[in-house]
Parts: sequence; structure tokens; C-alpha cells
Amino acid sequence: MLTIAPSILAADFSRLGEEIRDIEAAGADWIHVDIMDNHFVPNLTFGPPIVSMIRPVTKLPFDVHLMTQSPETLFPALAKAGADRLTVHPEACVHLHRTLGSIRELGLKAGVALNPHTPLSVIEYVLDMIDLVLIMTINPGFGGQAFLPEMLPKLRDLRQLLERKGRRDIRIEVDGGINAETAALVTEAGADALVAGTYIFGAPDRASAISSLRAASRLAD
Repeated sequence: MLTIAPSILAADFSRLGEEIRDIEAAGADWIHVDIMDNHFVPNLTFGPPIVSMIRPVTKLPFDVHLMTQSPETLFPALAKAGADRLTVHPEACVHLHRTLGSIRELGLKAGVALNPHTPLSVIEYVLDMIDLVLIMTINPGFGGQAFLPEMLPKLRDLRQLLERKGRRDIRIEVDGGINAETAALVTEAGADALVAGTYIFGAPDRASAISSLRAASRLAD
């Protein structure tokens, strides 16, 4: 089943609680939370205090994407704040296996994000520690970038890898330039969770935007 995870990076932060309630009513499945530190990526967003503040607004799972150096320093605070899933970049972790273990020890689901240049081989020997793989179809750091179609073969290769390893339970998430057109491409290639920011939050009718992503995925089946 396709999961839609609107990224609040594209929301109106002056009324963030209302924005989250609105996308929940529009049919969102997860809330995607992008945490950036202005070191790992050239942008600065927010941290655990904001996550804690918005946690009472919705019961939807918080899908937290950590674009930070030394992400493990934030794990306890994010767990306390109400995160459900933490996704890290292998380039930001000294010991990826240990980092993923730290997430799971907190009772949270663990994900690994792969930048456009990062090969699938990075995760092959830690699949037993992973609940989700996030394929970046843009270079991380800013919303509104154009989709990179050269990531489609990578998605197909990931799906084949998970099937060979008997890990069809691992979710394949895609983030970057997602709209109705690209949703069809990435779901056909193997994605089952879509992060969309500008396409949903910038839409005049957010329910229709979310429905269009689901419809596009069905056409790709």
C-alpha cells in the first residue's frame, strides 16, 4: 500500500499546527520532518523542541529525516519528543551499524537515506537493522528542486536487492521532486512511500494533490 508523507518543510511555519491538521484531514499517512543542521546540508531547519510542540497536534507517525552530522546525539531527545522513525545518512555516521542499533534500542524504526551519489552497497550488510530505505531523488538541503530521473534505475536495483535478500518488508521511500508525473515513475520502479512537500502544501486543494499521487501510483501498477 502506498504511503504519502507530506514534508512540513514546505508548510507555513507561522501556523504549523493548522497545516498539519489540514494535511491529516486531506489524507496524509505520515508527517515527514526534515531536520537540517547547516553542516551536513547547506540549510538550517529545527530540532527536537519543535517536534515536541507539534506532537500533540496529530496521531500520524512522525517520519524524521536527519540531515545532520553526528545524528545519534539527537536520538534520545527525538524519541522523547515523539518521533516514530529516524532516518540517517551513512556519510554522517562513523559506525552505521551501531547508529542503527541505537535507534532500535529506543524502540523506534530505523531508516537509511541514500544521496544520489551514494551506492546501494552501503546498506547491503546492515539490512537486518533497517526498516526503511530513503532514496533521494534530489540533492538534499532544499525543497522545490527538480526530480533526478537517473535515480529510477537505482530504485529498481534496490527493489531487486530487497527481494533477493527476502526483505520485502523494508519500505522504499522517495524524496525529491515528487508530483503526479514522477509518482508514477518511482512507484513503477519500486517505491511504496512518497515524500512530497511543495506539491502538497502548495496545492489549492491538498486532498486532491494527495489523491493524484495515489492515482498515479495505481496507473503505474
